[in-house]
Amino acid sequence: MTNSTRTHFLPPVARRTFLGGAAALAAASALPAWARGAHVGGPHLRKGFDEVAGDSIDLTIARGHRMVEGRSGMGIAVNGSVPGPLVRLREGQHVRLNVTNGLDEDSSIHWHGLLVPFQYDGVPGISFPGIAPGETFTYDFPIRQSGTYWWHSHSNLQEQAGHYGPIIVDPAGPDPVQADRDYVLLLSEFTPLHPHMIMKKLKGGEGYFNYQQRTWTDDYPLTGQDRRMWAEMRMMPTDILDVTGATYTYLANGHGPTEGLEYLFTPGQRVRIRVINGSAMSFFNVRIPGVKFMVVGADGQNVRPVEVEEFQIGAAETYDILVEPTADAHSIVAESMDRSGMALATLASRPGARAEVPALRDAPLLTMADMGMNHGDMDHGSGEGGTMDHAAMGHAMPAAADAMAMEGASMDGMSMDGMSMRDTSLLPPHVKIGPGIDMVSMAPADRMGDPGIGLDRVPHRVLNYRDLVALTPNDDPRTPSRRMQIHLTGNMERYMWSFDGRKFTAVSDDPIRFAYNERVRVKLVNDTMMAHPIHLHGHFFELVNGAEAGHQPQKHTVIVQPGGSATFDLTADELGDWAFHCHLLYHMHSGMFQIVTVNAPGAAA
Repeated sequence: MTNSTRTHFLPPVARRTFLGGAAALAAASALPAWARGAHVGGPHLRKGFDEVAGDSIDLTIARGHRMVEGRSGMGIAVNGSVPGPLVRLREGQHVRLNVTNGLDEDSSIHWHGLLVPFQYDGVPGISFPGIAPGETFTYDFPIRQSGTYWWHSHSNLQEQAGHYGPIIVDPAGPDPVQADRDYVLLLSEFTPLHPHMIMKKLKGGEGYFNYQQRTWTDDYPLTGQDRRMWAEMRMMPTDILDVTGATYTYLANGHGPTEGLEYLFTPGQRVRIRVINGSAMSFFNVRIPGVKFMVVGADGQNVRPVEVEEFQIGAAETYDILVEPTADAHSIVAESMDRSGMALATLASRPGARAEVPALRDAPLLTMADMGMNHGDMDHGSGEGGTMDHAAMGHAMPAAADAMAMEGASMDGMSMDGMSMRDTSLLPPHVKIGPGIDMVSMAPADRMGDPGIGLDRVPHRVLNYRDLVALTPNDDPRTPSRRMQIHLTGNMERYMWSFDGRKFTAVSDDPIRFAYNERVRVKLVNDTMMAHPIHLHGHFFELVNGAEAGHQPQKHTVIVQPGGSATFDLTADELGDWAFHCHLLYHMHSGMFQIVTVNAPGAAA
């Protein structure tokens, strides 16, 4: 996103002090007593959030005790609540955010989606040193945009423990989205486990929290051929999310599903809901059963209204929706992608009004397309009236046997008999081959029209990226001057995650470099069987989704579906060093992280 306000290029912070995703990798063994089952002390943390506003805002980070759905655990709160306060700003103002660290360890706040000078981006070791215990750091920057965003820690897995909150930036002029009520729905998770304990269990066995895999051989309609294939790959067709409802309680504004979060309305009103996925590790499928609604914003940017009944939201994404309630009450259901649990809120015409809460749907299964095996047209866009063209969808086959029945059919001149999902010769030369790669996508297709795992066969219309069209023309019409391809790589069994086979470490500094103001087309290729929400700090990029010229939607986070690809155009117009990473917290922490450097005009590349 271009803007006339520019930042000054300052020397980068020493990267060897990096705390958010690299040097802290070795800290997992240093758990405090409460994380080993001792008494959890500290003040009781409130659910939900207050609102703070003005030109000078004070925020204080502190530890305390959380109680959710009868389960207790440690939390990290800002201003005493989880989530922390709603920071309300106005486009064109200049704000000073004074953040005091009351923890016994370093902390930070990253202003997710805000365009800020890089030294105020809030990533320790990349853009600033971090905030030491007992110290106050002042973030000082102009507000150059409007929309729905959020903030969170970028230090030592604190985000998982409750260190996050919403941001609303009101536009300087009239808001194109008009509503009678305006609410925030911030989705997240609670677990009594210490974040480093979760990391330790994932490293010990990435399927630790996937209870659905324990009985899949009995409960899922797979043939013997299916079972043999999955066994040979050492994978499970139910391996959808790394951390599941087995340990997570899914939250809506800090409230568990039985804790009664309500959004009040008067019949006939139009309600705007700003949905923020502030979770550490979860994708959610959001719907209001029986109700159609309009998606009007994506990652804080206005889009042409599109009517749907459900959408999938990856970690760190935001969507704004407009809904006109038609009954006394409606349930707002945010079902985890693996369908192991849900967050819940209610649109209520009066306090206490409730609607039926649907049961969890059957767990989805991974398919051939999730392995990077493309059989036919992969255009997953919604057809007229919201129906999906399942016959043309390579991922619509319910089980691997449907595709394996095509034995002998050729794909790119190769028989499926002889194919190996570990054939690293398919990777380009710039990808580092090693133990960090245990799968290679054989025929990665553009899956930006995919509604998300498990949503290809629902009977109603589901949002996909190809539905998104920018409401106003983008500000850079140039054709990209170069192309770049980045592979998302991993070894699921060893729980190793990386870009281009290179796990980020504080001592292996090899950033992705862009010249100031250059226009680049970036293709992300997912060689793993997990969906990854990829976030670039400091910038918006335009999804190459088939939208009309000049109206490609701008986002800061994009989901790259398993075995597929996603492409965006980037104008590198924000100087400095920026984080680029998977927003699944433990993937980032395990190495799927890199630095993006935008060089000053005339600087050496």
